[in-house]
Amino acid sequence: MYLITNGKLVLEDRILSNYDVLIEGDRIGKIVSMGQIAANSLEVIDAQGGYVVPGFIDIHSDYIEHMASPRPTSVLDFNMAIKEVEKQLVNQGITTMYHSLSLYKESFFSPKQIRTSDNIKKLAELIEKANDGSSLIHHRFHARYEIDNVDSVDYLINYIRQKKIHLLSFMDHTPGQGQYRNIEIYKEILKGLRDLTEAELEQHISEAQGKEKLDINLIHTISKIAMENNVTIASHDDDSIAKLDLVKSFGTVISEFPTTIEVAKAAKVRDMYTVAGAPNVLLGGSHSGNLSAAEAIEEGCIDILCSDYYPASLLHAVFTLHHKYGHDLAAMFQLITINPARAVGISREYGSITEGKKADLVIIKKDREDFPVITSVLVDGTLVSQLTYARKRVAS
Repeated sequence: MYLITNGKLVLEDRILSNYDVLIEGDRIGKIVSMGQIAANSLEVIDAQGGYVVPGFIDIHSDYIEHMASPRPTSVLDFNMAIKEVEKQLVNQGITTMYHSLSLYKESFFSPKQIRTSDNIKKLAELIEKANDGSSLIHHRFHARYEIDNVDSVDYLINYIRQKKIHLLSFMDHTPGQGQYRNIEIYKEILKGLRDLTEAELEQHISEAQGKEKLDINLIHTISKIAMENNVTIASHDDDSIAKLDLVKSFGTVISEFPTTIEVAKAAKVRDMYTVAGAPNVLLGGSHSGNLSAAEAIEEGCIDILCSDYYPASLLHAVFTLHHKYGHDLAAMFQLITINPARAVGISREYGSITEGKKADLVIIKKDREDFPVITSVLVDGTLVSQLTYARKRVAS
């Protein structure tokens, strides 16, 4: 058993000082006044005045793709990639990761070999197997299904029924709407991925806009099967009130990356959880010219931050929102803990420091430059990582 002492507990609505946390098995056993529990026979973790927070829950990140394929044409061993990525994630405070893998219909424009159908299916299988008790974190599969992928519907439905998908989002990356409603920005993004002539760009855009897509009845059928299997449904790049009403009609509860503050506010009116990228906060805006996460949080219309493509961004976005924008720190931690837990239906076990919940906990200190650093991480009540930032200098 562990006793975490001398820390500031970040609860859902406040930060509590002078309290200890007793870990019993894989659960938070007791939260009591500091010194009330004798430390005899307990392993004591001294938080040294740092923050004790729930483990971060990241519901949208494709970082595993980078680890498996650090270059567009270099695909490494997937099992190694999962083992290595969780070492990084746990030391960035992420204890539950919803790996976001995209199920695209393959075309002439496939910038990454990792995103072929066969590779995604292999990686999804290994993500499921990673939860065999020997992993450092909780691995989940967020299936991002592109609605022009009319050939993989059977695979998707079978995987849902096999309980191997934990979050499902429907995506439409057709240029001219959604994330890519600005065609010129879309062209610049493509040019950054591949050397294309203007004629090739126009050809690709024309073909993308003319693709066959899943009809709404089939999307309703897939969504019904997902809900029957307790899979949360998300939409992606909502850019209008009409689209919100459409996705809401087939059971969507999460709006990922609404493109404007007006759409984000409308999603909130419709009782949907809204998601923005933490890198957006650090960069001061969207890389594709859409909603500013910091402005949307100021307006109270973003519930969740995800790391998207940069896992370290969760920790630093929270402190940036606190220090730079003056937001309450406990409220900002909700964006990466209890709010995503509620959105994906795991808040009974995860997402807050509450007696009886799973003991997924992160200890955060400030270094000499007032930079937030993670020093200890517990997952399922086990200390899986401990880092020491202060070293004694040895005289030469």
